[in-house]
Amino acid sequence: MSALNKIARPEVVFDASNELHRQYYYTMKKTNTWGTCPVVFMLTPEYLDVISMIEKLLVEYYINKEFGK
Repeated sequence: MSALNKIARPEVVFDASNELHRQYYYTMKKTNTWGTCPVVFMLTPEYLDVISMIEKLLVEYYINKEFGK
């Protein structure tokens, strides 16, 4: 294991139903940096960037929450 693996932030899949994940995104939008985020969100292949992936997942989450599945 390299030294970088010991200090690197853990990679996680963004989960819109996870309140912490939504808070991390909110903080990023407010500060315009991921610098304080304790995790790194993994990019799934169908998206080009993390922010558009998160925004799409959030829209789907809130639409499903309001209107059902």
